[in-house]
Amino acid sequence: MAKQRVNVITLGCSKNLVDSERILKLFKDAGLDAVHESTHRKGDIIIINTCGFIGDAKEESIETILQYTTAKLEGEVSAVYVMGCLSERYGSELTNEIPEVDAWYGKFNWKDLVTDITHKHLATVSYDRVITTPSHHAYLKIAEGCNRFCAFCAIPIITGRYTSRPIEEILEEVKMLVNRGVKEFNLIAQDLTNYGVDIYNTVKLPELIDAIASIDGVKWIRLHYAYPTHFPLELLDVIAKHDNVCKYLDIALQHINNDVLSNMRRHITAEETRQLLKLMRERVPNIHIRTTLMVGFPGETEEAFDDLLNFVKEQRFERMGAFAYCEEDDTYAAKHLEDTIPEDVKQNRLSKLMQIQEQIALEVNESKIGQTLQVIIDREENDYYIGRTQWDSPEVDPEVLIKKDTKLQIGEFYNALITGAMPFELMAEIIL
Repeated sequence: MAKQRVNVITLGCSKNLVDSERILKLFKDAGLDAVHESTHRKGDIIIINTCGFIGDAKEESIETILQYTTAKLEGEVSAVYVMGCLSERYGSELTNEIPEVDAWYGKFNWKDLVTDITHKHLATVSYDRVITTPSHHAYLKIAEGCNRFCAFCAIPIITGRYTSRPIEEILEEVKMLVNRGVKEFNLIAQDLTNYGVDIYNTVKLPELIDAIASIDGVKWIRLHYAYPTHFPLELLDVIAKHDNVCKYLDIALQHINNDVLSNMRRHITAEETRQLLKLMRERVPNIHIRTTLMVGFPGETEEAFDDLLNFVKEQRFERMGAFAYCEEDDTYAAKHLEDTIPEDVKQNRLSKLMQIQEQIALEVNESKIGQTLQVIIDREENDYYIGRTQWDSPEVDPEVLIKKDTKLQIGEFYNALITGAMPFELMAEIIL
């Protein structure tokens, strides 16, 4: 008799992916055939790990749920369970609106889901998981929740207060993953820079990175989702100190105009932001900064938007994303600030901002032509091997395309001569 198959569908961010990987491990320990985003649906139990961050993400989650409940009605799958951020936030409403779902779970009670399906209480190590990314890299979630309460953001409403994982547990997870072949660790949290305050009464991120970097087998560490207010400057020294800590920092700045920053409740000024960026570039030579910016926030005048455009031209961020403001239920902005900027104005501003950034990204990449850089090979496609440099995080940053002149191993590091550049890709040849 074939094992019962569970198919876990992950939507949203890499933090959700880590939860899905832990669920897969629990199901496998219970003896089930657990797969991640399998295209074979017949007879499957479907688990949808949802995102509820912004409007588009919520819409995608609802569409996915409806897709699989329809498949259930047509006999293609046997059951549909929903978990994650969307059901954490809107579970009681959705239960009535989509009764075809067998059961709803939130963001933190997914172990109950496993118990309810398997009828087993498993004593698996809490951080053990099945890696669904290419086996040489993994996401490392060091905390949940957020204490910042920015005016536009629903994350603290969904995830609650900031909760750090103990340093010892994180280091044990890293050692476990290194033993399984993981070389690259992308650290994630809603706010990395607040790590440790809740359990150690002080910021412990520099100490944590220092400890991870000292573990044999850790080749690359990359930091995602820092926060600019009260940024721990000693972290810059740790990044500069270790060769295996990528000279890369993902720090969402959102805006530069003081009035907009104040309305956003970011608790930082334009001058403080510029000074922080200056220190980053001084103390970590050749650092690549990734940031996220927002256009169309309530009160963003044309002058304020011009400030943002000029800021991007001035700072020349190596990596940048942007999005248009979308009002989120129950946030400070939704309750106290009127969303008066028309959608077409928001989209026009977004387009202008990204056009400027595309040219900057091209010039940044062109500056690498002629350099020999270390790359890790992620995958093989028809005509190319696809790799990344230390400045490129999986899925969101540029990739390096290498012609198949030489046989390369997936997950290995090579020296590559950069021969060409596009805004979001580099061309290279392997140096043997």
